Amino acid sequence: MKKSFQMLAIGIALFLSVGMVFAGGQQDNAAAGDSGQLIAAMATDVGGLGDKSFNDGAYEGLTRGEALGFEARVVESKQQTDYVPNLAGLAEDGASIVFAVGYLMEQAVKEAAVQNPNTYFAGIDIGTSEGDPENFLGILYKEQESGYLAGVVAGLMTKQYASASPKLNDKNVVGVVLGMFIPAVEKYEVGFIQGVKSVNPDCKVLSVTTGSFVDQAKGKEAALAMIDQGADIVFHAAGLTGLGAIQAAKERGVLAIGVDVDQSSVAPDTVLTSAVKKIPESVYIALEEVKDGTFQGGTKVFGIEEDATGISPFNQFNDVVPQEVKDAVAKAIGDMKAGKVKIATTRAELGL
Repeated sequence: MKKSFQMLAIGIALFLSVGMVFAGGQQDNAAAGDSGQLIAAMATDVGGLGDKSFNDGAYEGLTRGEALGFEARVVESKQQTDYVPNLAGLAEDGASIVFAVGYLMEQAVKEAAVQNPNTYFAGIDIGTSEGDPENFLGILYKEQESGYLAGVVAGLMTKQYASASPKLNDKNVVGVVLGMFIPAVEKYEVGFIQGVKSVNPDCKVLSVTTGSFVDQAKGKEAALAMIDQGADIVFHAAGLTGLGAIQAAKERGVLAIGVDVDQSSVAPDTVLTSAVKKIPESVYIALEEVKDGTFQGGTKVFGIEEDATGISPFNQFNDVVPQEVKDAVAKAIGDMKAGKVKIATTRAELGL
């Protein structure tokens, strides 16, 4: 009798253990971590946190998700070979959604999404194409719109309103420092050039591609060369490299225009405005969709119509920037929303 009871107990234990394994294998896309809390995670690109740009912007959106009940987790990538392990590892640790930040992570995030079909993935500045996994969302922005508005400001301020600030001269030269020449960067550049020329056709626009998003010394060197050629406003689309360009502008007493997020905190007396795209907001939207069960793969493009592109407030320069410049920005925004302005997205479209 005792032996029969022991066999029955063993059988029940085996049944329960098999059931637990089966249930674990059926984890759905909204699964939580071991604590039962939903997890929203991201892997940075090699620029890491502290770039004052898209990595920091994405992480801000992740932390906003705490209001929705998500626990925010982040892994910083030190080299490109870290991308797939970091993304896949976050999924294996129970994340409901994993974000990859930056165009250079495209192949890695899609590979991780294939490997982990029960986890949602999203990519900042990464689009989708036919055959991509259904659990992947690409998040793109119309950077050319933000660049255009920054160009309108730079084109007007550098000459017509140079007397508004001792940091400006009347040489009618501005510059733009680029990181790696990828689609988002190209859109920023050509939008900026077109914006400058729309209000100041005679303005000279200098442009340098540094080939790096993480080399502040290169950014500073490029900006200093532009300033030596008369540039009194330097725009950048270069990640950490661009922080070097802002430092150069600060040291030489000219103005800078930041990128991706409001970078006025980097150098409050130097950053006139920033060409922004609302990365935190778009990340938060994706988290809302995960939470309410409406998340879908594919591509979402955010622009001026969604109030997701534009320029940041003039902050401490608000009294320096003439009302005519502010009015020109407002008009440009209205014209874009009305479809009256077609902004180029490639150098070829501008004949460069």
